[in-house]
Amino acid sequence: MQVLYQRCAAIDVGKDEIAIALRTPGDGPQGRTTIKRTYKTFYGVLKEAARWLTGQGVTHVAMEATGIYSMPVYHAMIEHGRFEQVLVCNPGHVKNVPGRKTDYADAEWLAQLLECGLLNASFIPTAQVKAARDVLRYRTKVVQQRTSEIQRLGAVLQDAGIKLDSVASSIATVSGRRMIEALIDGERRGAMLAELSLGKMRAKIPDLSMALEGRFDDHHALMCRLHLEHLDLLDEMIAKLDAQVEEMMVPFRVTRELLTSIPGVGPMAAAQIIGEIGVSPHEFFATAAKLAAWSGLAPGNHESAGKRKSGRRRHGNQHLQPVLVEAAWAAVRHTGYLRSLYHRHVMKNGGYRSGVAKKKAIVTVAHAMIVIIWHVLATGRPYHELGEDYFTTRKDPEKEAEKLIAKLEALGHKVTLEPAAA
Repeated sequence: MQVLYQRCAAIDVGKDEIAIALRTPGDGPQGRTTIKRTYKTFYGVLKEAARWLTGQGVTHVAMEATGIYSMPVYHAMIEHGRFEQVLVCNPGHVKNVPGRKTDYADAEWLAQLLECGLLNASFIPTAQVKAARDVLRYRTKVVQQRTSEIQRLGAVLQDAGIKLDSVASSIATVSGRRMIEALIDGERRGAMLAELSLGKMRAKIPDLSMALEGRFDDHHALMCRLHLEHLDLLDEMIAKLDAQVEEMMVPFRVTRELLTSIPGVGPMAAAQIIGEIGVSPHEFFATAAKLAAWSGLAPGNHESAGKRKSGRRRHGNQHLQPVLVEAAWAAVRHTGYLRSLYHRHVMKNGGYRSGVAKKKAIVTVAHAMIVIIWHVLATGRPYHELGEDYFTTRKDPEKEAEKLIAKLEALGHKVTLEPAAA
């Protein structure tokens, strides 16, 4: 194959050591020579490696994405080397030749692919976006921990025979907290506990009185106290993270406002989307379809011998997908194009009695939303609502009438059409 980059290097990244294969013109096979070196992964040593590669006249550097271990190497190359391009590549696209599994063999194979221009870079966000991404992903983890802690608290109450969640919509409410605190403090009378309810829950006092009588003892009180203290700590952490997110989103205010013009996308979802794809996804993903495929929301394409084998989606970005699916559920509650798209695909996939049909339809809506996001950010214009009648107005009335007549005739009916009175 034709060599495009005369002086290039590839790096096999490990936790404690990197292996570098440098490809240059020489007297080896096909007029190429490979120089190999190893370096420790201490950041000062990585800077030395970047300077050595620069001194060798290297123009392009590639490495496989290995999670947190590849990032210090990437930043050392970017900040302390003078290269035209530093690529972080998807390991699934650059698998080594079987039977040659060593660090040097990996690096040399990667270098050979690089010199022929056969590698594609993965999306690497800017430093500001990456910082926001880290905070937002951690916030998601803390929120998930809070949900798990509420479930553990509910399990303790169930063990004590307290059926609060059978009457109340959630135990994590102000009324629920007051009742649990009273249980911990020694109150065991269901009627007295029920009187602590507030607002709309007071209409359920008769049921609450029965639900709050159980076998709650000191052991349950200790566990509930610990769970409540942990919930308070998690709430405090979430509040701090929310404040930090708002501060980090100040430079992206315009982009955030564009995203929140899309139905179902709130301020926090917009921040999470920015953290995952940046503010200019069109600069890396040439089309909306490529962004959708990268996110894992586009249908798969596996066809052989004229037969479609599978339409399964790729894994994609596992942090972005839940955000878009949640936003899609919010979007379909509002009248508009996305709601119409959801209903259309529910019927297409089996109807409203099928849970699978609803799940497939909501993924279709999430896919539509990532396409909309690409166009909104690429054009810099807010979302334009197409309307709930978008699909019906696009239909040809004559063709639609022919289809309906054919269906009725197939059922044994004779159809005669008459123009409607003016």
